[in-house]
Amino acid sequence: MKPADLTRLRQPGSLALDPSGSRMAFVVSIPDVEEDAYLRSIWIVDGEDVRQFTSGPRDSMPKWSPDGKRMAFLRSPEDGKPAQVAVIPVDGGEAKVITEFEFGVEAVEWSPDGSWLALTAVTPTSDWEDADEEERKRRPRRITNVPYRFDNIGWRDDRRRHIWLVDPSGSAEARCLTPGEFDETLPSWSPDGRKVAYLTDRDPARGLMSGNDVMVVDVASGDQEMVVSRGFWMLPSYRPDGVLHLLGDPSLDFPLLYTLHRVEDDGSTTSLTGHLDRSSVSSGGPAFVCWEGTTAIVALEDSGKLGLVSVSPEGAVSTLIEEQLTVTSADAAGGRVVYTATSWDNPGEVYEVGRDSPISNLNTEDLDLVEPHHLRVISDSNEIDVWVLLPEGDGPVPLLLNIHGGPATQYGFGFFDEFQVYASAGYGVVACNPRGSSGRGLDFLRAVIGDGWGVVDMADIRAAVDAALERFPRLDPGRMGIMGGSYGGFMTAWMIAHEDRWRSAIAERALTNFASFAGTSDIGGTFPYLYTRAQYPDWETWWAKSPLAYAHRVTTPTLVLHSENDFRCPIEQGEQYFMALLRNGTPAEMVRFPGEGHELSRSGKPRHRMERFEIVLDWQARHLT
Repeated sequence: MKPADLTRLRQPGSLALDPSGSRMAFVVSIPDVEEDAYLRSIWIVDGEDVRQFTSGPRDSMPKWSPDGKRMAFLRSPEDGKPAQVAVIPVDGGEAKVITEFEFGVEAVEWSPDGSWLALTAVTPTSDWEDADEEERKRRPRRITNVPYRFDNIGWRDDRRRHIWLVDPSGSAEARCLTPGEFDETLPSWSPDGRKVAYLTDRDPARGLMSGNDVMVVDVASGDQEMVVSRGFWMLPSYRPDGVLHLLGDPSLDFPLLYTLHRVEDDGSTTSLTGHLDRSSVSSGGPAFVCWEGTTAIVALEDSGKLGLVSVSPEGAVSTLIEEQLTVTSADAAGGRVVYTATSWDNPGEVYEVGRDSPISNLNTEDLDLVEPHHLRVISDSNEIDVWVLLPEGDGPVPLLLNIHGGPATQYGFGFFDEFQVYASAGYGVVACNPRGSSGRGLDFLRAVIGDGWGVVDMADIRAAVDAALERFPRLDPGRMGIMGGSYGGFMTAWMIAHEDRWRSAIAERALTNFASFAGTSDIGGTFPYLYTRAQYPDWETWWAKSPLAYAHRVTTPTLVLHSENDFRCPIEQGEQYFMALLRNGTPAEMVRFPGEGHELSRSGKPRHRMERFEIVLDWQARHLT
C-alpha cells in the first residue's frame, strides 16, 4: 500500500435499520485529494440491492422516521461549513434542509411518534450573536472557565450546544429545550415521547473536575432534572419499556471501563457488563447501544478485538461477534443485527450477524496488503498482545516500532493504513498493547497510574521488541526506528532518553511537558492528575514524568511532527521539545501542519495525510536504510 492509496479506501460509517428491519442506510466516506475533502453519501440496502441513496458529497448520520417513510440526516453545504438537518422521503423525492443554525447541528433523533426531531444544535452566546466571522477573529475573548476550546471543535466560549426541537417539515419555529449557560449533547427520547435524556456538565469546577452529568428534560414543561449521580457517562439510551441505560461508570477515577449500566428508580446504576472486566467503548472508536426488544447490543473490547455482545435485562451476556476484527457501528431491528467492521485486509464492509458473506462490496481493489503476525509475550507476568508485519522477501529489514496513543486504547485486528504503508515501504512493523492499554481489564488499564507511568509500559514495549527480534530473524537490531503519536509520542520521546538502541525517532503530537500541558491542553485540568496522581502545584512530580526533563540525554535523530491547531497536545509541546534537541546538538527537524488538530493522521485533510506519510517515509529512509 502506498500513501496515494488512501484515495482508494471506501469506509462505511454509521448505519441504521428502518423500524421493520427490512431496509438499511449507511454512510460511505471516500478521501478525495483533488477536493482535499472526504466525500460522504448515504447508501441504502434493500434486500440484496445496495445502492447510493443521497448525492452527497457531505451527508452523514442517517436516521429513519418511526414509520420508515422518511429519513433525517446531516448535510453540510460545503467543506468546512456547519452541517444542517435534511429530511428526505425514502421512496422518492428531494432532500429538504430544514435548519439554519449558525454553527450547525451535531446530532439528530426522531421522536417516537415522528412529529419532532431532537437535535444538538450549536448557537452563539448572546454577546456574540451579532459577530460575523471577521469580528470573531478580531474581538478579544473574555475567558471565565475551561475548556474554552476543544480539539477538533475549536472555540467553545462564544457558543453553546443545546437540545432543540424541530418540526421535520421545517414549517414550525425551532424550540430550545435546554436554554442556559451550559452545554448539552446526545439527546435520547423516552419511548412515550415525554422526555429527552442528555449529557451535560453542571459542576461549578467543570474542566477541573472529572466526569459529567446525566439529565432529563420534560418536553412539555421544559423542566430539567438530574437523574444520575455524576460519573464518566456517555450515550444515554432508553430500553423500549422506558428504562434508561448508560455507557460508562459512576467512578470519577479515570481511566475506567465503559460498561452498560441500567439506571434504577432511585438514581443509582447497576452495571450489566462490569463482571466481564472489559469495556464496551474503545477510545476513539464506536460508542453505541442498540435494542432488539429488551435486549441490548453493545460492543466489547478484548485483546485487540472489538466484537459484539447481546445483554439481557438481567445482565446475561451472549457473544454475537468474536472474530478478529474491529466493529465500527451496529444497529438492530426486526430480528436482525447489522454492523460495519474492518479487518486487517479490508478498510470496512457492512455485515449481518448470522450471515457468512458481507452485505456490501465497497473495497474490491487489490491494495497488496501485508498480513500481520499476532503473538502474545509475557512481560512481568503480564500477557502482552504484539503484532509484526514483515515485507515480502527473505532479506533483513529495518524494525519500525509503532506506539499507540491514549494510553487507554489498543492496537487490534482492524485495518490500519499506517502499518500497511510502512510494511510496503520495506519496514518490519512492530506494535503492541503495553500495560495502560485497554482490552485487558481494569488492573491492566490502570497499571500506569502514578509510579507506573513510563515504567511498566516501557518494560512491556521493550519485551515486545525483544520477542519480535527473537521470533523474526529478518528484523535487523542494528536498524531500529521508533515512532508514535500523542501518548505514543510521549513514549517515543521518553524511551529515546532512556536507551540508545534507536537509530531514528518520530515524536508526533507528543505530550512532552506535563507542567505546560496542564495549562494549555483542552484536558489539562484533569489528565495530569488522573495519570500522575500529582495535584497542582506539584511541579516536581509533573516534571519528573515529562520527556522534556530528559531531552538533554537524547542522541537519536528525531523528527518532531505537530499540528498547529492541536488543542489536545498543543504545539508548544513540540516546540519546547524541538528546541531542547537543538540545544543538545541532536539531529532534529520539526514539521508543522497548518490548520490541523490532534487527529491529523486519522481524519486530517486527505492531502495532509498523504504528505505526512511521505514525510515519515523520507525521514525513516534517511536513517534506517
